[in-house]
Amino acid sequence: MQNRGLVFDYLDRAKKRLFAVETLFEHAAWADVVRESQAIVELSLKALLRFSNLTVPRVHDVSGILDAERAQLPQVLLKDVDRMIEISKRLRRDRELAFYGSEDLTPSEFYNKKDATEAKSQARWVVETLSKVIVK
Repeated sequence: MQNRGLVFDYLDRAKKRLFAVETLFEHAAWADVVRESQAIVELSLKALLRFSNLTVPRVHDVSGILDAERAQLPQVLLKDVDRMIEISKRLRRDRELAFYGSEDLTPSEFYNKKDATEAKSQARWVVETLSKVIVK
């Protein structure tokens, strides 16, 4: 049995996180904008999987499932799936680096306004696109 309430909870929480991303952006916290944008995309795409009655794995990038299960997704979204896959992959690659960095990378020095603008824009697009389809 699947908890259908999680579909709407995930998407609602993703929408609320967009406000947090705007605040981080206003404070020039570029790495944190990238990291939070990834979380927004992850929650949103997991809402889509649940909405489509698909199993939601405990991974941060669900692009492989979106690709493999296209036929199970709402028909109206099929034109957007490739873009969602690419966004999920790209932001997943930055997830840990944007948050923790590494011995040779300091997140606050590495990420810039362009990175943050792109990540924020992608997260907003995913949320807005899915919000048109995932309705109570």
